[in-house]
Amino acid sequence: MKDNVRQLTRRTRGDSQGRIIADLNPMPSGWYGYLKHAQGRVFQILDALIRRRLRALLRKQEKRPDFGRSYADHCRWPDAFFATEGLFTLVEARRLASQSR
Repeated sequence: MKDNVRQLTRRTRGDSQGRIIADLNPMPSGWYGYLKHAQGRVFQILDALIRRRLRALLRKQEKRPDFGRSYADHCRWPDAFFATEGLFTLVEARRLASQSR
């Protein structure tokens, strides 16, 4: 999954944030079905990887160096920003699944 995320979120990709998220969303939702019985930390790690890659894309679009790993980037583009953009998160899917039981 990590390799597929890296391929879809290359910093040189010229698409909009919405288009990248639309291309990316089917993959974590499919992997959730496979990993739904894994430990919760696995979901946090994979969600963090996806958001970090998306922050790196946003930095690149603004012509700023670095890879989106700083606290300032997290404050500028928090997790809620990506949720409003429509990003599927594994942690949220697991939370919703545990509530429905």
